Amino acid sequence: MARGNRFSQEPFAVGIDDLSHDGRGVAHRDGKAVFVRGGLPGEQVLARQTARHRHFDEASVVAVVQASPDRVEPRCAHFGHCSGCVLQHLDASRQILAKQAVLLDNLRRIGHVQAERLLPPLSASPWGYRRKGRLSVRYVEKKGRTLVGFREDDPRFVADISHCHTVVPAIGARIGELAALIDGLDGRRCIAQIEFIVGDAPVDDPRYVDGVPALVLRHLDVLSDHDRGLLVAFARTHALAIYLQPGGVDSVQPLWPEAGVALEFALPEHDLRLAFQPLDFIQVNAGMNAKMIASALELLDPQPGQRILDLFCGLGNFTLPIARRVAEVVGVEGDAGLVVRARANAQRNDIDNARFFAADLAAPLAGEPWLGERYDALLLDPPRSGAQALLPQLPLKKIDRIVYVSCHPGSLARDAGYLVQERGYRLRAAGVMDMFPHTAHVESIALFER
Repeated sequence: MARGNRFSQEPFAVGIDDLSHDGRGVAHRDGKAVFVRGGLPGEQVLARQTARHRHFDEASVVAVVQASPDRVEPRCAHFGHCSGCVLQHLDASRQILAKQAVLLDNLRRIGHVQAERLLPPLSASPWGYRRKGRLSVRYVEKKGRTLVGFREDDPRFVADISHCHTVVPAIGARIGELAALIDGLDGRRCIAQIEFIVGDAPVDDPRYVDGVPALVLRHLDVLSDHDRGLLVAFARTHALAIYLQPGGVDSVQPLWPEAGVALEFALPEHDLRLAFQPLDFIQVNAGMNAKMIASALELLDPQPGQRILDLFCGLGNFTLPIARRVAEVVGVEGDAGLVVRARANAQRNDIDNARFFAADLAAPLAGEPWLGERYDALLLDPPRSGAQALLPQLPLKKIDRIVYVSCHPGSLARDAGYLVQERGYRLRAAGVMDMFPHTAHVESIALFER
């Protein structure tokens, strides 16, 4: 028997009972929980222990003895090695139900609340959806070459991948070529990461018929003229825009085209086109974003004479569609650059009933001019940390309806408990949206009413 921190490497048989919030199978062995990477509920597997902790152990599947009917063959050859996806072995229609179970469990266990109505799960295409992300770059001495990709399960290492099926094809199909490009640069060791973002195809630029892919290379030293020439040649060949970032966010400058490119995405259902900058936050999944906006508007039910408050508004993703339906909408965002873009987006879409303010929504808000105004309804889309510091400061007694869009079920559940138990709201409806298929990420939406 293993002693101390050592444990046996011999495979052991175990049954998988459930799926954890991070996509691992949950089993029990000798009365102790074991989180098994690669296991699905209902399966019998052989697993090998990978870590020991006081209250639980960790393991990985060695062989599937009895497979779940929901198990599918992962599309990606890098699955299990790259941490970008953890659920490719689970049928996509079951993935969203697993995420729904995570949401409901969080609401019950953390918020001590239950939705009166369960919204139908929302999903879009499960492949080629990721239009924004960050690729790690590392020159590996032992391999004698540069790796570009997402992190492995052990975040100290970059996964050795050549493509990604979840990233939009303009980027995902060229990861191997991108790695070869970086490997040929004099400054390959000084490039730390590559941010990618893809805008919709412009109406008047034939170079970008499939959209505008933009890469931002974060480099720690000045790149040589030779390196810059290779990057420009690659960009021209593959119809990419390349930006360089030698320092902070404000240091980003276009390399090719020299004047940069116009990045924007369309919301045709609302007759809108929203412009953004290469490092701006936009929703990762364009198809899911359209469905999410439609769901939020249906729940919010904005009326022509109403005034709506949109918190964490970004560059106007929800604010401007709302503006099409109401008397006035006020958007508040912590990133001053996004506020500038939101105002410009309102102007370029001929919207004059949207006002935007910059404010740190996790800080004290006394004295903010928008806070004392009257609103009929509230929409908020906070970061993973939720809105715990914000909600007690809002004039909620005058707001009858709240739509809460969440990227973390735990923070939503905590805030739902506060709204229901301390501020007199009812959780009328809640549901999940598969913004990140094949990952364990849970996006959700909830409606609160007095």
